[in-house]
Amino acid sequence: MSLPTQPLVLPSVLASDHGRIREQAAEIVAAGATVIHVDIMDGHFVPPLTFGPGIVASLSELGVLLDVHLMIERPERQVAEFAKAGANVITIHAEATPHLDYTLDLIRQAGVYAGLAVCPSTPLEVFAEVADKIDLALCMTVNPGWGGQKFIKASLAKLERLAPMLGDGVVIEVDGGVDAGTAGPCAARGASFFVAGNAIFSAPDPAEAYAAINAAALAGFAGPVRS
Repeated sequence: MSLPTQPLVLPSVLASDHGRIREQAAEIVAAGATVIHVDIMDGHFVPPLTFGPGIVASLSELGVLLDVHLMIERPERQVAEFAKAGANVITIHAEATPHLDYTLDLIRQAGVYAGLAVCPSTPLEVFAEVADKIDLALCMTVNPGWGGQKFIKASLAKLERLAPMLGDGVVIEVDGGVDAGTAGPCAARGASFFVAGNAIFSAPDPAEAYAAINAAALAGFAGPVRS
């Protein structure tokens, strides 16, 4: 079984009211979201400190896919706990472990889809080295660690180079500065998972914002490449 290949918007609960995470996640699921993105930060790989397996376990009760992005050092030490908590996808950073091949195998052995992320300055060639071990390729379109950053326009050219490095069925995800204006150009270059945090949860009407990003992604996915 593979991950969905149609364009999907993944609301990131990092941008939610942390006192109402599950409530706000449930509201956006009711608006149509089928995947929730959970950013895990350890205060080492990136300066902020966010959530642990408990939040993943709570969100797993919503009955949607959970895309767990580990921005942590030595993620191989935590894979089992997040898989047990209910993660459906676990994405690790190429820069965060000297045991990349081993850790991707560990994720799949836990019965979870394996994702690989790279920071904006990391060469994409790392994806080619482990293309047969990943189900998802995350191209960070901002520097990891902080919400609300501006989309890095050079990411569009990176997306065009990324797709040929991947195996059949590998989903391309973008994360950072994704909104109704940037989702379409990313979709036109091969992305199909669109992580959006502030663009959804900081909007006056999160459900309306979610729908607008989803519409832009769908339009870009079917349309010509554009800047």
